Amino acid sequence: MWQDIKMLNAISGTLLGLAALALLASGVWWLAQRPMFTLKTIRIEGAGQSELRRVNPLIVRASALPRIKGNFFTANLDTVRSAFESVPWVRKAAVQREWPNTLIVTIEEHQPLATWDDDGRLLSVYGDLFTANLDEAEEDGELLRLSGPKGSEKDVTARLADFRAWFAPLKLNPVEVDLSSRYAWTVKLDNGMTVELGREQDKSTLKDRVERLVQIYPQLLSRLQNRIESVDMRYPNGLALKASGLSTGLGSKKK
Repeated sequence: MWQDIKMLNAISGTLLGLAALALLASGVWWLAQRPMFTLKTIRIEGAGQSELRRVNPLIVRASALPRIKGNFFTANLDTVRSAFESVPWVRKAAVQREWPNTLIVTIEEHQPLATWDDDGRLLSVYGDLFTANLDEAEEDGELLRLSGPKGSEKDVTARLADFRAWFAPLKLNPVEVDLSSRYAWTVKLDNGMTVELGREQDKSTLKDRVERLVQIYPQLLSRLQNRIESVDMRYPNGLALKASGLSTGLGSKKK
């Protein structure tokens, strides 16, 4: 009998506990629905306290708001983040709540580096493709032109940094970099000269070819001045060049 009483007491205690939890949950739900927790402010800031240049807070807020559901407690922050990241020029967005009815959205803007292929998309300094107004992207100057097979954006961006360093002794900078469907590299420099570098056979292939050009270029320039249009460095022990009124090859067969 005592065991039956203890069991009944245990069941009663469990039921009372569940009832209390249900009452508490109901109270929390009721409190969370109060008007004071309706989202009234969405504050948009630049990442790292930087000023937003191309993202207009009013426009981005208007674009994202229709996709934001719920209040201070119930709004899904991942959904809010995705809504803001779908807006042009927004690379990343971080969202946090501020009591009692505010969301703070920190935005990192895309930094344009180049146009990509001929499809109208832009490439950021991180190798991310995005779509935005080209005139806005070129406010600080004309963008580079990069191209390559699908999925090669980050590889081409990384190789651009190498080309900049390798051509620096000549005080020349790449303005176009193309990776062909056969994975052969071509670089156009800011003096108008195009350099064919071919495919990477090993980790040093491209660097070695640029270094050979760096060594001989002063001699070529002294003889041909600014008439050099293109240089083909795919020859293992030489080169071929095209200049205004001249076309010649020096070295063994190219690869």
